[in-house]
Amino acid sequence: MEPYTIIRLEERTEWIERAAGWFHEKWGVPLEAYRESMERSAQEGQAVPQWYLAIKGEKIAGGLGVIENDFHDRKDLTPNVCAVYTEEAERCRGIAGALLRFACADMAARGIETLYLVTDHTSFYERYGWEFFCMARGEDGAAIRMYRCCLKGDGDSLNRAGG
Repeated sequence: MEPYTIIRLEERTEWIERAAGWFHEKWGVPLEAYRESMERSAQEGQAVPQWYLAIKGEKIAGGLGVIENDFHDRKDLTPNVCAVYTEEAERCRGIAGALLRFACADMAARGIETLYLVTDHTSFYERYGWEFFCMARGEDGAAIRMYRCCLKGDGDSLNRAGG
């Protein structure tokens, strides 16, 4: 198995255009929205937004972002991990878990104490220290599960989630 490297787009801005296109292809959110968020992440001093990629050779194997709100009604629960995706051929190799740990550790280092995410997956995120927190409503009005991960405080959650 060829190794992969996790990068922060704020430090590797040459990947922004490719990353914006890749996330757009996976999630259907407008390309410009991704590009704008990624460019903002490269501005010095901002904790949020941030974007992370797992790079294998010259290809994107996986990625995720941390943004203020991931299209739900609980604007008070912020920031949110979003757009978690691993290429199908790269799944079950620990890439998504490594991305989550990396992002959690990075956010903790930036002073963020809690991260949230909305998902219809359950046990996947629980393996990485996330816990079901509440139900939220998506922009389409549908109920969706909200998870959280405490990055500071009990230490144990950070060890499971962020390393």
